[in-house]
Amino acid sequence: MDHYPGENSMPETVDKTRVLDVKPIRCLLPIFPSSPNPQGAPFACAPPTGPFPPGVSPFYPFFTPSDHSQTPISNAVPINSFRTTANGTAGPSKRGRKKRVQPPQEAVEDISDEEDTSQRRRRRGRPRGDVNSEVDTDAAVEDILASFNLVEFDSNRRTEGDKESVAYVRLVFDLLRRKLTQIDELRGENPGAARRPDLKAGTVLLHKGIRTNVKRRVGAVPGVEIGDIFFFRIEMCVVGLHAPSMSGIDYMSVRIGENEEPIAVSIVASGGYGDNDEDADVLIYSGHGGNENADQKLERGNLALEKSLHRGNEVRVIRGIKEANSYSAKIYVYDGLYKIQESWIDKGKTGFSVFKYKLARLPGQAAGWATWKMIQQWKDGLISRDGVILPDLTSGAEKIPVSLVNDIDGEKGPSYFNYVPTLKYPRPLSPVEGSVGCFCHGGCTVGNAASCTCHQKNGHDMVYLANGIMVTPKVLIHECGSSCQCPPTCRNRVSQGGLRVRLEVFRTRNKGWGLRSWDFIRAGSYICEYAGEVVHESLADELWGENEEDYIFDATRSYRPMEIMPADFNEPAKMPFPMIISAKTSGNVARFMNHSCFPNVFWQPVSRQNDKECDLHIVFYAIKHIPPMTELTYNYGMVTPEESNQRRKTCFCGAEKCRGYFY
Repeated sequence: MDHYPGENSMPETVDKTRVLDVKPIRCLLPIFPSSPNPQGAPFACAPPTGPFPPGVSPFYPFFTPSDHSQTPISNAVPINSFRTTANGTAGPSKRGRKKRVQPPQEAVEDISDEEDTSQRRRRRGRPRGDVNSEVDTDAAVEDILASFNLVEFDSNRRTEGDKESVAYVRLVFDLLRRKLTQIDELRGENPGAARRPDLKAGTVLLHKGIRTNVKRRVGAVPGVEIGDIFFFRIEMCVVGLHAPSMSGIDYMSVRIGENEEPIAVSIVASGGYGDNDEDADVLIYSGHGGNENADQKLERGNLALEKSLHRGNEVRVIRGIKEANSYSAKIYVYDGLYKIQESWIDKGKTGFSVFKYKLARLPGQAAGWATWKMIQQWKDGLISRDGVILPDLTSGAEKIPVSLVNDIDGEKGPSYFNYVPTLKYPRPLSPVEGSVGCFCHGGCTVGNAASCTCHQKNGHDMVYLANGIMVTPKVLIHECGSSCQCPPTCRNRVSQGGLRVRLEVFRTRNKGWGLRSWDFIRAGSYICEYAGEVVHESLADELWGENEEDYIFDATRSYRPMEIMPADFNEPAKMPFPMIISAKTSGNVARFMNHSCFPNVFWQPVSRQNDKECDLHIVFYAIKHIPPMTELTYNYGMVTPEESNQRRKTCFCGAEKCRGYFY
């Protein structure tokens, strides 16, 4: 217990014989009456799992929902990791924990937020502008959640997911995680093991009920597709793919006659136990438990895997891949359904017993892990890419080559055009507003944010995290430019310097040419800009001739990248002037991006500081995590009613809610 001055001194009027020798509060389970009972005992203690005396019930984080009574109490959030206010909403701890936060494994019921952020701020007496105060984190969380229409995310969506609800939850999670990472950075804290903004974001969503596929199941999870990538285990938890945020084996109980037994529903093969994952269709998985000085036991997850072997049920497999830029140095790829074929006991490196399980991938599934291995072989030169027409479409204009590939038909390539990596203005244009650059000689950082003019133009926010990920979209981003004193490596120049992922232009089956990446692309990452020649508005009508519109970008159109996007995504772009770009004769890879009614890319106007002439660009960023070899698409937008009939085309995007046409 915490000690305070003078606590050992006791007034003479106190009967010392009635003072109890109690244990610290963390060792006990406080239980309060569920209804007033003046005759009953005012306080009672019971084990975390019960039984409980009549008229009392446990409070969070010790309670277990009645429909998931078998949830281990150890999976509850530690009481000192997140503050729970009087109304039940969660907030971050005052102290950064050194250990990982273990969020609840099962769903937490929605709790109404009767006290708004401003009331909490007044009650705590902390100003909103103090970045070191807790209320800033609370306000940031509430602001992001308020930008989504959470009312429509009802109990049905939480229980049974689909592609849209999974995308919704993951979008909210990642925007929240990025914002919490930014707050940690503003405080001068390293968002590593002690801070873990991913666990904070995930725990907030679990407490708020912003999750899907809560219902535990054997087999595929609705809305989660083979090949989907995750950067944090808590991401898998909020979409129902793998419930434990730390354990590698997820299992549930099933009734067999009058008895119940555990069966495995999913495993994460992260390579931490010497798993053999070289074969794309077979996995040798090591059990959990034990240590360097003890044998593993046939209990919990190990027992569940053994039971699944005899029952023959399907098990979801998530494979870990080494990735230096993620917190855990891994990313996770959902590889589909497997079945356990055999098990045995082996000796580990220290000589103690380890359970081994051989799992085989079910045939007929889409490629997942196999795609990653194939691409790595392309990069290493071990095998050649089939259907390559040109190894580098850019002819060296980009620092990373862009392949031109057709493994569909006999088409030899798109019509000729001159590859240019950036935008061209046919004549200099005066800047719309004064554009005095910054004087951050060592680069724009959080430390010099107060004096950075570019930072001030962005609403006193750092637009990008240290790893180049956009924090939140803006109607207009101000990047450093030619009038700034910062170096080319400045973090506020993310959209400059060319391509950063290995792209290929490929032949689609029904949409002509398309664009995709050999590399995974993280949500919020820069992809490319739309290069070409800026066309004056007076000449725009001449562009809409036969096939000309296939290579036109019209920033005057209105668009919504996704129906579930928050308000910031759906605000009209703040264009200083009507901007139309033609990429018919000169352009880059962006000219090959097709339309989709459910896209994975959005565009953003970006102004680069230049005091002599206008320097506005159209830049593309990832809406969500994009697996390798996934087509990159964006929403082309809407035209005026007068133009709609003559420009309407049939849409072949294949989205579940495709509107059937685009312009």
